[in-house]
Amino acid sequence: MSVIKEVPFPSPDSPELPMNIWIDDADSAIDVIDALALSPFATGVQPWSRLANLERVRPDAALRPEQGRIVRTAQVQDGSESRLICGEGWTLRIIRHRNRTATVSVTAVSDELARSVLKECTDGAEEPEPDTDHVEMGFWWRGTHGGTRSEKPITASPWDEISGNYSARVRRSLDGLMTVTPADIGGRLILLHGPPGTGKTTLLRSLAKQWQDWCQVDCVLDPERLFNEPGYLMEVAVGYDTDEDKQRWRLLVLEDCDELISSSAKAQTGQGLSRLLNLTDGLLGQGRDVLVAITTNEDLTRLHPAVVRPGRCLAQLEIGALTRDEAVGWLGSSQGVGPSGATLAELYALRAGRTIPPHAEGESTGLYL
Repeated sequence: MSVIKEVPFPSPDSPELPMNIWIDDADSAIDVIDALALSPFATGVQPWSRLANLERVRPDAALRPEQGRIVRTAQVQDGSESRLICGEGWTLRIIRHRNRTATVSVTAVSDELARSVLKECTDGAEEPEPDTDHVEMGFWWRGTHGGTRSEKPITASPWDEISGNYSARVRRSLDGLMTVTPADIGGRLILLHGPPGTGKTTLLRSLAKQWQDWCQVDCVLDPERLFNEPGYLMEVAVGYDTDEDKQRWRLLVLEDCDELISSSAKAQTGQGLSRLLNLTDGLLGQGRDVLVAITTNEDLTRLHPAVVRPGRCLAQLEIGALTRDEAVGWLGSSQGVGPSGATLAELYALRAGRTIPPHAEGESTGLYL
């Protein structure tokens, strides 16, 4: 182990803080760049910091100002590349990934300079958003240093193109949900329950597209941690707005949360259920314009009564299989369709020429849509 930088303890009148950076054989060259990039900010030499996460980065984007000197470069074969660039009064760290995302962070002697350097690095660096069959969706997970959010384009079809994937029994309610505006919001919870393969995820993607003018949809990848860690919940509840964005409604998507909202949820998950209810109908939810969509395979009768009580849900819908007549109409053939109908996943499998094994009445094959 060796010291690569040491700053002496400052005098009481100095705004600088001491900093020691230690490395050993467990650290990589990229770790060294991270530490060097943090040093000017930690010591107070460059007390202003700005950061941007970029998507769809152009292959030819330089991601750096015209002025500045490259002082460190580290690259992982077939992986990320990290660069440290220094200029007059500023330090720039760039991390580029194989999936065409990048993180650009700047520290500087003034906020104005940090903004200027960041703007020069990022202007025109991203390709235009994909065609209209895509919508931007955020993804949250709990990282080493707290909640992390990444935004990705996902395929999403307009509701009028996929409404035939759902039974007429529920389609009218779904029509109403797709046309909701902020003025229509009463309850803060959207509950979609039903067997696997009935199209609940497809439905949520379409909802993200229908609401994209007024609502940002974020999927939480680890909902079991979200409601067990108050700090993580606060990060996600507060949300993510850039300086230029006006505050929008947000819809948090929690998929397959059977244990969180089942009738025995309180005993199984401790405070998880209470925190969910506080987010949708308590003090925490009042601070932000947040909706929560939960998908579950549980039957409605097996859900906790506090979750399904009147007034809590903006929508509470059972997404089931299509009837036999609806399934035959969707497929254009009765081949392979049983007397009880078929789920959306089963219909796509039949269309692709795969044989669906027989199963008991009401039992799903478990295909995921």
